[in-house]
Amino acid sequence: VHNWLSIPLCAMYVASLAGNSLILWVVWSEPALHQPMYYFLSMLAVTDLGLSASMLPTMLPFYMLGLRQVAADTCLDQLFFIHTFSIMESSVLLTMAVDRFVAISKPLSYKAILTSSRVASLGLASVVRSVGLHVPAPIMLKRLPYCQNRLLSHSYCLHPDVMKLACADTHVNSAYGLFVVLSTLGVDSVLLVLSYGLILQTVLSIASSAERLKALNTCVSHGCAVLLFYTPMIGLSMIHRFGSGTSPSSRVLLSYLHFLTPPVLNPVVYTMKTKQIRLRLLRFFW
Repeated sequence: VHNWLSIPLCAMYVASLAGNSLILWVVWSEPALHQPMYYFLSMLAVTDLGLSASMLPTMLPFYMLGLRQVAADTCLDQLFFIHTFSIMESSVLLTMAVDRFVAISKPLSYKAILTSSRVASLGLASVVRSVGLHVPAPIMLKRLPYCQNRLLSHSYCLHPDVMKLACADTHVNSAYGLFVVLSTLGVDSVLLVLSYGLILQTVLSIASSAERLKALNTCVSHGCAVLLFYTPMIGLSMIHRFGSGTSPSSRVLLSYLHFLTPPVLNPVVYTMKTKQIRLRLLRFFW
């Protein structure tokens, strides 16, 4: 069955590569799109490309060629990049929510607040936070002794999965992993909810119903991207904590949805909901 599963997986990789590359090309080639909103969209496309590329070295050989082994160093490198790009995507989604709040609440001073230098600083902060927090994880894992039975749960390496294979006390590793999750995904999710609460409060204060709909419409694509990223992750965490009787296949499926679906669907959502990108692509293909 792995040979058949490799077909949709390859299609998802090709779709992710093509869609996110097109987004980057459109933003770069269209001067009218050289604005903070589209710079953040370019950052999201880069993180999606990085997340897809991080999973590629083990997933496709596993499903297409039946290669069921991975070198230890390759595994540690892979889990570092997967977790780094995942946290980076969460950071970019948060900055995009802030961008939408500024655009709706202070439209006249939008460009003065979100200058190119501030956008670059936000992007650099996302990279530094993601990389800095995940550098210690593979170093700590490499120092652990491992048992003979080294069977991973997924076709790619994740920090909790590799940590379970150790034949030593992993409380420090587990505590550090929990700290990273709470200080990144936990904080980001709370700030995202707060940002959308402020956005709704601002939108409801607008007198005209047409203007309210127009303001909310600018947040639809970003809201879809947030749901695509966070919904499988929340479901996976609930299953890990409360679904002791669930099959391992459901956990694997949710993990695939969490890591593979956003890079494929984000370009589709933004192309459908962003008029400037849609018109530029139609003009190019026409």
